[in-house]
Amino acid sequence: MALVRLILNIIWFFVAGFWLALGYVIAGIICCILIVTIPFGVASFRMAGYAIWPFGRDLVRRSGSGGGATFMNVIWLIVAGWWLTIGHIATALALAVTIIGIPMAWASLKMIPVALAPFGNEIVRSGQPREPWRF
Repeated sequence: MALVRLILNIIWFFVAGFWLALGYVIAGIICCILIVTIPFGVASFRMAGYAIWPFGRDLVRRSGSGGGATFMNVIWLIVAGWWLTIGHIATALALAVTIIGIPMAWASLKMIPVALAPFGNEIVRSGQPREPWRF
């Protein structure tokens, strides 16, 4: 199974991962220009790592996230979330044209929740127990 994930991640990197990650990095750089928006830039850089190597990782809700995360997600959605979501949908549609692209299209669609709401979520390895969130 690990070999299949590795092969899919390598193919993903060349057909979609690099370009999607580049979009997240550009969004992160733009967000880091102002001091107030640095948390958005950090979230964008975190999502870029997920966009480069998505197979074998999952998005889970972070325990203890509350109103602050919701507020930040609303601002993120208005500023950048919907643009990145459109990119993921377009990528998924383009990848789903071929048989080999169907799992990669699914990976692109799997990233939509983190593109819409990065705060209050974390990216973990698939099948690995995770430690409870600590402050």
